[in-house]
Amino acid sequence: MTDPRLLRLHAADNVLTVIRTLEAGDELLVESELVPVTERLPIGHKIAARSIVAGEKILKYGAPIGSAKRAIAAGEHVHTHNIRSDYLPTFARGEGAHYEH
Repeated sequence: MTDPRLLRLHAADNVLTVIRTLEAGDELLVESELVPVTERLPIGHKIAARSIVAGEKILKYGAPIGSAKRAIAAGEHVHTHNIRSDYLPTFARGEGAHYEH
């Protein structure tokens, strides 16, 4: 069972999409496991549906959208800090911007 504030867009996805803003301190039921929300997560952001190992493909809409830069725990926010695009260069903004490949 999964929290109704999360949506799996495709059966193969290993991420769930936030469909109602979540606040730090909230708890979520993710695949029958209760996990804490550690930061504010706006609508449209993703969390891991299960533990994801470093290098594993991140699947959304049943298709790979990137690879995990490191291990990602079930319920953890999945975003540019822990995934790398497999298709486009990732650019950092601000001072010290760099190209990552």
